[in-house]
Amino acid sequence: MSNATPVRRRLLLGAFGDPGHAFPMIALGRALAARGHDVTLQTWKRWREHVEAEGLGFAPAPEYEVFPSGGAGSPSLDFYEAVVHASADTVPLVRELRPDVVVADILTLAPALAAEIEGVPWATLIPHVHPHGEPDFPIYSLGARLARTAAGRSMWRLAQRPVHRGLERGRRELNETRERLGLAPHAHVHGGISRQLALVATFPQLEYPRRGGGSGSNRWGPDTHVVGPLMWEPPARDIELPDGDMPLVLVAPSTAQDSEHRLLLAALRGLADAPVRLLATWNRRLPPRPLPVPDNARLVDWVSYSRTMPHCDLVVCHAGHGTLVRALACGCAVVACPAIGDMNENAARLDWAGAGVRLPRRYLSPRRLRLAVEMALGDPAIRARAREMAGWARANDAGMASSRLVEGLAARTGAPGLRA
Repeated sequence: MSNATPVRRRLLLGAFGDPGHAFPMIALGRALAARGHDVTLQTWKRWREHVEAEGLGFAPAPEYEVFPSGGAGSPSLDFYEAVVHASADTVPLVRELRPDVVVADILTLAPALAAEIEGVPWATLIPHVHPHGEPDFPIYSLGARLARTAAGRSMWRLAQRPVHRGLERGRRELNETRERLGLAPHAHVHGGISRQLALVATFPQLEYPRRGGGSGSNRWGPDTHVVGPLMWEPPARDIELPDGDMPLVLVAPSTAQDSEHRLLLAALRGLADAPVRLLATWNRRLPPRPLPVPDNARLVDWVSYSRTMPHCDLVVCHAGHGTLVRALACGCAVVACPAIGDMNENAARLDWAGAGVRLPRRYLSPRRLRLAVEMALGDPAIRARAREMAGWARANDAGMASSRLVEGLAARTGAPGLRA
């Protein structure tokens, strides 16, 4: 790609406020702003201070309760009913900003639909592995690895049939929503993913090989690009690492799952007398009971992953995508103990890529966790693979690649850009 100074653009980004979706979008916004673009990010109010600190404009995203909580307050909305309201609320923002391109998170449909209503080109940011695979891929989020035999691939083709029925139902429901907004129906599933530009913000080493559409080992269509992980985190203070020169193991549980701290407790107990230094965090979610802290461990309330993981040899986590790719980008082997859904998928991809060890939740215990840590630290191939992926991340700037692709979409669609 050319290194010429890009035409300055006005861009609108949109992501709902879950960290796994808001943080990659903040990273993208920061990269675009660094290239001189006028960037506004629409997300939840809780991130306003951080968004503005990165030099981005902030717009509050509509926040609706979509699923019943059982508590007092306003009634919940059906998901697509909430999408209709949020899209209508976002159209005035698009009209006011008149952006050259809108980039929407894969689960944040309102900015994309508002862009369509106003005739603005739009792109999708997928902040994890691509959810739509080949017909013989394992069912997404089930946690199964890619089949190695013809019989296995045949089994998955059969197993995918009910999934396809579910996708068709989703297409019909989205088309009903589009009709209410005055938009034409889609003939394809996964209508929330742009066919103008889709940015897949993960390691290509975590994507199963595809057979059609493009060139290279991952054969994507011409408008889908695996750009590498887009990473951002809120500012945090430095913490003191445990003393010594033994391997440093970081226990980094999910901030949203495992309210009983099963993973943290298993690590503190299982690695208590292991020949490692243990740094563990409870991520500002108070444990329901006091946790045992062995002599080789330090327990803290919060850790900056970007500043701590470069010092670590191994990361134990639930395999949330942000934590997983941060560990791999720092060259750490990973022990993944998935808690739910997409974490199962991430752990399977890690295992398939050879950069870590997967320990399913049903098998989690102090003894088994220790065995998994010993396996990951003791296997030179796993540690070498993690270092290889870190090298890839250093050589491939995901923010730069994503920015150039967004700029290319604006240029292809004839957007005039901003005057100097």
